[in-house]
Amino acid sequence: MTDIDIGINKKSRTEISDGLKRLLADSYTLYLQTHNFHWNVTGLQFRELHLMFEEHYMELATAVDDIAERIRTLDVPAPGTYKEFSKLSSIKEVDGVPSSSEMVELLTKGHEQVIKTARQVLKIAQGADDESTASLVSDRMRIHEKTAWMLRASKRA
Repeated sequence: MTDIDIGINKKSRTEISDGLKRLLADSYTLYLQTHNFHWNVTGLQFRELHLMFEEHYMELATAVDDIAERIRTLDVPAPGTYKEFSKLSSIKEVDGVPSSSEMVELLTKGHEQVIKTARQVLKIAQGADDESTASLVSDRMRIHEKTAWMLRASKRA
């Protein structure tokens, strides 16, 4: 890290960035999983799920960029490899191609996990008076909460 003066000390920037790295890894893993399911979904809800998964992975593609750029703004290198993401992510990869209902369940759990990771980062950011990170993370939580709700609602159809 270089000497930057944005009102957040180096120790706090490191702690915030460590949390953001976990959020980035969870978000990227969920992005890959969602994209995979978009490609491989089949069944009676094919069209609905195919389109919904596309909306979700497109939104996640923007999100991972925003999170990585916030890490860089705090003057910390952002992780960017599968190896790093697999170490940092609390979302596990799925083997094979699950059924469409399993896909919805897995993605629901994935979004819920991202929310939990975001809550941890939010506490760190708020404790360091880092409104920029808190705002980013709060926005991410709102989006993932809505997405999880939409996925849960589609299971009941």
